[in-house]
Amino acid sequence: MSANSETASRRYLAEQLLHALKARGAGAVFGIPGDYALPLFDVLVKGDILPLYTLSHEPGVAYAADASGRVTQGLGVAVATYGAGALNLVNGVAGAYAERSPLVVISAAPARAPGRRELLLHHQVAGLDCQLRVFREITCAQAVLDDPETAPGLIARTLDACVKQSLPVYIEIPRDMAQEPCDPVPPPRPEPSNPDTVAECAAEIATIVEGAERPVLMVGVEVRRYGIEAEVVELVRHLGIPVVTSFMGRGVAATHSLNSAGCYLGLAGDPEIAKLVEESDALILLGVIFCDGNLGLPASHLDLRRVVHAFAGAVRISHHEYRDVALKDLVNALRRKAEGRREVMPVPARRAGAMRAPLLADDGRIRPSDISGTVNGLFASHGVMPVICDVGDCLFVSLEIEHADLVAQAYYVSMGFAVPAAFAVQAAGKRPIVLVGDGAFQMTGWELGNCQRYGFDPIVLVLNNKSWDMLRAFSRQSRFNDLSDWHFAELAGPLGGDGARVTTRRELVEALEKAWATRGRFQLIDIALERGVVSDTLDRFVGAFARAKAQSPKG
Repeated sequence: MSANSETASRRYLAEQLLHALKARGAGAVFGIPGDYALPLFDVLVKGDILPLYTLSHEPGVAYAADASGRVTQGLGVAVATYGAGALNLVNGVAGAYAERSPLVVISAAPARAPGRRELLLHHQVAGLDCQLRVFREITCAQAVLDDPETAPGLIARTLDACVKQSLPVYIEIPRDMAQEPCDPVPPPRPEPSNPDTVAECAAEIATIVEGAERPVLMVGVEVRRYGIEAEVVELVRHLGIPVVTSFMGRGVAATHSLNSAGCYLGLAGDPEIAKLVEESDALILLGVIFCDGNLGLPASHLDLRRVVHAFAGAVRISHHEYRDVALKDLVNALRRKAEGRREVMPVPARRAGAMRAPLLADDGRIRPSDISGTVNGLFASHGVMPVICDVGDCLFVSLEIEHADLVAQAYYVSMGFAVPAAFAVQAAGKRPIVLVGDGAFQMTGWELGNCQRYGFDPIVLVLNNKSWDMLRAFSRQSRFNDLSDWHFAELAGPLGGDGARVTTRRELVEALEKAWATRGRFQLIDIALERGVVSDTLDRFVGAFARAKAQSPKG
């Protein structure tokens, strides 16, 4: 190797990390600088390897980075300083872990100090490894890059774990290490499943499906996490059995024309979809997180003896399990076995929540379910846009919207996710519609002020009912759910956007059309709703919850 090529290969450690991230699908970095992180941020800016987007508060950074991994099907990347910065990421990283989102947390740390250190350092909580111990609980792999010689191998091992398991990982870089010379990181090393295990598993599932009278396939969020939407659509085409999505799988394969009957939500969802799923004698769950919010109420309606559950690298069939089976390998094996063996079976014509017709623009007071009709009307006129949802009634309104790319935290349900997530969608080159409640907007809505630096122009619909109304739906007499009326539209201008406050359906239709036509500035529509009025879908969900609770032995 010549001296010049050797110099080129030994870039700064931080540069090698960025190149390794890019090689594994990272498309952007989201962060907030701090003193320990200054050398790292210098490399981020000067290296021009991945675009850097800075926000105002670390929780927003975590949400944006999480959403980046979901949208690009690569790696999301969050960068912060030690202690006060990185510990602010914890809740967002926990949400990514719960929802199996491939997020890389990079934290700066104090410089290495040989020997005994008597003086405590700012941002330090307990021992200097306290932060590392915290992140061990919510990441699947960790690395402290305190030696340039071992750093390449540690980086490769950690990032490859993030890709394989679709879970967050943690990387810590001492302040004096970011610009140390370092060798390149080894390229990604995919670990294929054992072909014999995959073949045996696929053969057993195929036999179950062939022998069933009412087989059903449910598509879950891991299908998107592993970037196999096209493969699943091809499997569906050959398998020829009814297909539904889980709540978290809503929006999966929206751009691949998945012929889905709708979204399953138990007693809270469409009765036709519930009957289809619950009466199935062979229910195949592909990448579905088996949890309460994802599968509706009550879970006892699913006969687990007739369920095949492929999730987290394993496939459980009745009382036995196949380990180390990658979802992509399983889907491809099932497709090969199904080719030409089944006729396409009919599916219900109606989707869960029955897509609402474009809203009639009159002077009636807006109800939450009117919002879905307005958005559907916009999509019918101008084409479908990505939809980002926060928690609460926003999620239930999204079930009434046309099948679109959906980014939402539907299981961990942490308030404040949606507005920061809009930065990830726009960084990926798409303009989103954002649904967010007034309570969640109070937490992270102010990140919209950063849109002007990047030319981002999301359309933000604030469901402003002066309340935490999702909580009120389950505790109607509790006054602690009341919020005051923050006139968000009046704040849009100072933050660099345009705002409109609407109270009637006519005003909502006109404001949304104007927002769609205006580019280069974020558009905020403050929708004044009556306190205590919820969407039809949430009302059905709450009713199902009350009935299930009344029928339980404890009442």
